[in-house]
Amino acid sequence: MPGRRDYTRCWPATVVSIAAERIERLSELASEAAASGETDRAREYVRLARRIAERNRLPLPRELKRFTCDRCAAYLRPGRNARVRVEDGRVVITCGCGAHSRYPYNR
Repeated sequence: MPGRRDYTRCWPATVVSIAAERIERLSELASEAAASGETDRAREYVRLARRIAERNRLPLPRELKRFTCDRCAAYLRPGRNARVRVEDGRVVITCGCGAHSRYPYNR
């Protein structure tokens, strides 16, 4: 996009790599916490990962982006706190709070 700066070029590579590693680790911890039933801890890990990504202008990993609720920051576990449906070429993930996420699906 014109006018938008890519700040990852300004930051030292070590800062970006440390932030990316921390985001990845927090994603793993959120998954483990959600699997063991500690939903509040998983939610806190998701919030931390998002803050680090925003502060360092990094994208979230695909798994973390797709399996977290944008509204309540819950780590989504299909069948436990999320409903997954396939509708007309897209996957619809519904959180327990009622928020929907839609992603394209190609057969």
